[in-house]
Amino acid sequence: MHVITRKKLLDAARKHGGLSVPLDAWYRTAKSAKWKSLEDGRRTYSHADGVPVADKVYTVFNISGNSFRLVTEIFYEDQTILLRHVLTHSEYSRGDWKK
Repeated sequence: MHVITRKKLLDAARKHGGLSVPLDAWYRTAKSAKWKSLEDGRRTYSHADGVPVADKVYTVFNISGNSFRLVTEIFYEDQTILLRHVLTHSEYSRGDWKK
């Protein structure tokens, strides 16, 4: 998969101490993946959830022991992952990211 853009992961790792290792592990796994559907992604990350917002479905990954959420938009046919947000659990729960 082509991950766009890793900068969001690096920025989040700088902002939140201890997040660089789990985000880097996710990045390396996703980059080498050949997911064709959410179900394929769940074979690697069983906690991945499809979250419908308006006319899109975002795939949300739990990161660092469920402390953070990585919100992505995955285009399986193009093998592209757009990184949308790296949020704390409480930021995600507020739902502002859906606007």
